[in-house]
Amino acid sequence: MLEIDLVLVPGHLCNDVLWDRQVAGLRDIAHPMIADVTEDDSLSGMAARLLRQAPPRFSLAGLSMGGMVCMEVMRQAPERVERLALLDTNPGADNAERAAQRRKMVDRFNAGEVDALVQEFLELVVPPSRLGEEVLIRPMRAMMKAVAEKAFPAQVKALIERQDSRADLPGYALPVRLICGREDRLTPLTFHEEMAGLIPGAELTVIENCAHMSTMERPAEVNAALRDWLGKSA
Repeated sequence: MLEIDLVLVPGHLCNDVLWDRQVAGLRDIAHPMIADVTEDDSLSGMAARLLRQAPPRFSLAGLSMGGMVCMEVMRQAPERVERLALLDTNPGADNAERAAQRRKMVDRFNAGEVDALVQEFLELVVPPSRLGEEVLIRPMRAMMKAVAEKAFPAQVKALIERQDSRADLPGYALPVRLICGREDRLTPLTFHEEMAGLIPGAELTVIENCAHMSTMERPAEVNAALRDWLGKSA
C-alpha cells in the first residue's frame, strides 16, 4: 500500500486537468487527490473544504491560487501537512490597483466576455512561442472556460480578499519545495526567491523554457522535482 497521500490543489481557472500528468507520473509512489477550488469564495473556505476531504496526514502541492490555498491550509492545520510544494505562486496580497483590475474582469464576465477573458489569461500565462501548440492549448482553454463559467466571480473574490502569507513562512517546519517557470510573468521567479529566503531549508527548482502553467508546459521536469521532494523525510 502506498504510504504517501498527496493532495494537489488547482489554481485560478483550473481543475484536475492541471495535474493530469502528475497524477499519472507519480502514481507509483503516491496516492493523489485533487482538491476542489470551485465551490467557495474565499481561500479559507477552499482550505477548510480540502481539510474536510483530505486524509489525516498528507503531502500538499498547489500551483498559483492553489499555492495560496496551501498557505491557508498551513494557517489552519499545519500539523496535518507532511511536505509542502508551492508552484508558480504568490505569497503576498493584492494591492488596490490589482484588486480594481480583478473587479473589472468580473464586470466583463457578467457582460458575457468569458471567451475573451480566457484568451487573455492564456496569453498571460503561456509563453508566446507555445500559443500555437494545440496539444497544449486546447485542453488548457477548455479547462479554463469550464471553471470560469462555474466559479469566476467566486475565485476572483477569494483572490482579492486573500491575506499576505509572507509573515507565516519563517515558521514552516517541514520539507518545502518551490517550483517556478523561469518565464513566469504572472508570479515571477523573484516571488519564489523571496519565499526561499523566508522558509527555513526550502529548496527552489527553476524550470527552464517554462512560464506559469508549469505542470502542463513541462510535466517531466515538474514530476522530477516533485518526485525528489516526495522522497524527503517528513
